[in-house]
Amino acid sequence: MTKPNTLATRAIIAGLLALMLGGCGAVVIGGAVATANVAHDRRTAGTLVEDQKILLEAISMRDADEALKKHANVGIDVFNLQVLLTGQAENFEVVEAFRQRVAGIQRVRAVFNEVAVGAESTWSEATADAYLTARVKVALFSVKIDGFDPTRVTVTSSQGSVYLMGLLTPTEADAVTAARVIARDSLVK
Repeated sequence: MTKPNTLATRAIIAGLLALMLGGCGAVVIGGAVATANVAHDRRTAGTLVEDQKILLEAISMRDADEALKKHANVGIDVFNLQVLLTGQAENFEVVEAFRQRVAGIQRVRAVFNEVAVGAESTWSEATADAYLTARVKVALFSVKIDGFDPTRVTVTSSQGSVYLMGLLTPTEADAVTAARVIARDSLVK
């Protein structure tokens, strides 16, 4: 009779260990991915961390701002301590107030306010922007420069405009700009 209890006890212990250790795999994999990102990115590890902190604080500010939620649709991108705001707003004032608050976040070097005043994008406009972003990202893979990695360039599109963020050499920047123009112009009818 002690055998079934021993087996049941072992099964329970094994199950509990599996549950407790289940998160460890995600932590190990997540840590490996973060390490790979730091090794791959031209920003320092400290800047990567600061960018994430700035992004999270800006998103928190945006989500807590009732006027902004009611009158605007604002996207936020952060790269190298610089913030890009995109989207649409019913009026300039609500976005400018938000831009000023974001500029006050510790370590922010600059805030680029590219939010357009006007009606919120339609589903088809948002889809066109997503498609444009994808086209530009694909076009970046055609850049053939030693040491250039297209995944180091952040691509954002809003209302048909493409925004690129990255740490590039002048030669890479020229090639990336050309690829962006080719991808964008191929969509113009």
